[in-house]
Amino acid sequence: MAVVVQDDRIRIKKLQLGLWGTNAYIITELETGDSVLVDAPGDAGVILKELEGTNPRYILLTHRHFDHTGALGEVKSRLGVPLAAHAADAEKLPVRPDRLLADGDRLVCGTTGIEVLHTPGHTPGSLCFLVGHYLLSGDTLFPGGPGKTATPEAFQQVIKSITGRIFTLPDDTVVFPGHGGDTVLKKEKEAFAVFSSRHHSPGLCGGVLWLSS
Repeated sequence: MAVVVQDDRIRIKKLQLGLWGTNAYIITELETGDSVLVDAPGDAGVILKELEGTNPRYILLTHRHFDHTGALGEVKSRLGVPLAAHAADAEKLPVRPDRLLADGDRLVCGTTGIEVLHTPGHTPGSLCFLVGHYLLSGDTLFPGGPGKTATPEAFQQVIKSITGRIFTLPDDTVVFPGHGGDTVLKKEKEAFAVFSSRHHSPGLCGGVLWLSS
């Protein structure tokens, strides 16, 4: 567990969990103690322990892949709070969502707003969550490139999501992805500018890196 954000309003903890060390995040509003869990990759006991002393309000899912949902059933059962995800991923989740999210929706953790960004490509229902100038990007955007895509069409879709929804945010937005370390949006915009200046095969997809693909 690492505290990656602590300011006068919120704290964000990052937990690397499950067989693949997938990132889960706990957002806590300091004044009220209200909290939100983003993804439940594994190790339900660890998640529940880290939530102790807070008032859990939601479980939010960035997307449907099993490495982000391994502990979802147990955590949902133990917490008894609403699960929220996008409709396009809902049918393939191990637990039925209580709330279906759409682009532009706004949730609250205490009095702290969480904006929902629908960013399809990695999966049809991929979501990012914006809290102030912190973006929890799931597997849509990583340091150095987008999340993996299975087809050229999905790659073009994730690029559209990144350029149309994420790159419109301020340069100082800090990005916390679903795996690995964080990045800053200005750095990703600059690297993408290099990528977009080059010619690429129309069949490009999979694991793409801005500076070497």
